[in-house]
Amino acid sequence: MNGGRRSGWQRIGAAFWGLGAVLLLLGVAAPSEAAGGISAEKIQELLWRTVNFVVFAGILVYLLAKPAKKFFAKRSQDVATTLEEMAAKQAEFEAAVAAAEARLAAVAKERQNVIQQFIAEGEMEKAKILDKANLVAARIKEMAAFTIEQETKKAAQSLKEEVVGLATQMATDMIKEKATYTDQQGLVEEYLKKVVETH
Repeated sequence: MNGGRRSGWQRIGAAFWGLGAVLLLLGVAAPSEAAGGISAEKIQELLWRTVNFVVFAGILVYLLAKPAKKFFAKRSQDVATTLEEMAAKQAEFEAAVAAAEARLAAVAKERQNVIQQFIAEGEMEKAKILDKANLVAARIKEMAAFTIEQETKKAAQSLKEEVVGLATQMATDMIKEKATYTDQQGLVEEYLKKVVETH
């Protein structure tokens, strides 16, 4: 409907344009004829040529109006379709960018969570290692204290034995020097008596 209106206005414009051209030629030719320059036959010939041109131009407009209108309508539709496709692609691109940004944010958050988890696990392992080290150190201290105690006891026992041995040797030497044969016999008999009583 709108295209029909445009075509009608185009035809009317073409007719006015042709009529205006004829009137312009007549207006130019009339003063020239008065001056004796152009004859009525020439004006009539010019008028027929103008009418022929207007009719030819009208036919051309009539024949070319529909294809031109279709061409421009198709071109307009193609441009609109292209714009819609570009808008759709832009929307897809923006959605893809938003999705990529969301994935990056999720990856960054997951990375932070993994780092925090590794830190927590590292702290737990550190605490376990420290606990084990403290237990081992306590055991080493206990073993060292036990070993020192045992070695001290052994040393004390060895020292006692050595002191007793030396005392016995000294007593024996003293007895040998001061005791007589009768004293020695009495000691031997007393020792034998104690052994018999014990067993």
